[in-house]
Amino acid sequence: MTLKDYPRIVVHPPGPKAQAIVDRDAEWTSSCYIKEYPLVIERGHGAMVEDVDGNRFLDFMAGIAVSSTGYAHPQVVRAVQAAAARFMHICGSDFYFEGMAELCQRLAQLAPGTEKKRVFLSNSGTEAVDGAIKLARHATRRTAIIAFKGAFHGRTIGALSLTSSKARQHAGFGPLLPDVHHVPFGNCFRCEYKLTHPSCGLACVSAIEHDLLARHLDPRDVAAIFVEPIQGEGGYIVPPPGWLAAIRELCDRHGILMVADEIQSGVGRTGKMWACEHEGVVPDILLTAKGLASGMPLGAIIAKDSVTTWENGSHGSTFGGNPVCCAAALVTLDLIENGLMQNAAARGEELKAGLQAIADKHLPVGNVRGRGLMLGLDFVVNRATREPDKLMVHKVERRAFERGLLTLSCGASTLRLAPPLTIDQDDVKIALEILEDVIREAQD
Repeated sequence: MTLKDYPRIVVHPPGPKAQAIVDRDAEWTSSCYIKEYPLVIERGHGAMVEDVDGNRFLDFMAGIAVSSTGYAHPQVVRAVQAAAARFMHICGSDFYFEGMAELCQRLAQLAPGTEKKRVFLSNSGTEAVDGAIKLARHATRRTAIIAFKGAFHGRTIGALSLTSSKARQHAGFGPLLPDVHHVPFGNCFRCEYKLTHPSCGLACVSAIEHDLLARHLDPRDVAAIFVEPIQGEGGYIVPPPGWLAAIRELCDRHGILMVADEIQSGVGRTGKMWACEHEGVVPDILLTAKGLASGMPLGAIIAKDSVTTWENGSHGSTFGGNPVCCAAALVTLDLIENGLMQNAAARGEELKAGLQAIADKHLPVGNVRGRGLMLGLDFVVNRATREPDKLMVHKVERRAFERGLLTLSCGASTLRLAPPLTIDQDDVKIALEILEDVIREAQD
């Protein structure tokens, strides 16, 4: 097929070394961990992951869209080593260092729109969401938040209150934040109103106005609408053209802040730096994390200067903006801007075309969607009813793992493909061949 030395399965996973670690993990780690399948990583390079038994995998999930520059990118590794050798920590909330100032400037200038931005650095996307809730309420002096059904914004109490992808994520943790309201997302494949775009006239947006804001919630009480330009955990759902702009217009009409959660979709993954740029939409606050620092823990709140009204000392973080993480992020952004973003667009087109060809031949694939290297295959029991096939997606995911291809599921029945942005044409071809094989086998 190629001259690549991966994927290569030398022992059916999990092998004996992996199984020993799986057993140890099960004995001592918290019961809340999901553990999608028994991958026990030893090392990685580029888009290749090797487990402790010597199996090599082609990674098309990148640690949940995190390893944007692949594993052990030499420039990122050198930056991390150099930063760690100088100093591994200083609290950026209280003191100064050049890397933090440089990264904040870089992110502010990369954000959409012409208005000056200011940046707060966090440890994760969830922290960025929690901080954005605080900032939006402080800036508007309003309390209500609108989020979308199917959304995932994190698991801390604040972020969890906005999350609406799985009931089990809420179970037993109430009461959550009050005054949070969920409305249907722009999901044309499974429209909650049983309508078809564009004849629907974006009814899912007008319903926010004519139902929620007219009957239940005064818009003058709404601080922000939190929206994923492409829903991540909800199923890699791309809303229809004009939908995001309609949300922006709704916010403008009522003085509501628009918060774009680009934690999974940002930093070049969709072929543009930010997914909202595909629709020409400028949010008031933009959130990023996952792919920002190539696996080092870092998130950011990028907000318009006019919105950044919170007072000195009203928010902070001991570890947010860690100097080693900042160094990794700066190099990551260099790599994204100087080729990887363009590669994501090109490889994404090839991958999407190949996935559509598979869907045309295999009835269980009901929908192919996404942008760049943020793509999803939605499995259905029946194409006419579009009933999600939850069993099929997990069979395909597991069989792909056993064949040496790493993927993840999301939503009700979607296989997500979010590889490192470094993948090449051979990686795309290999992934497509494995996927078609395992989809065919899973139907038997």
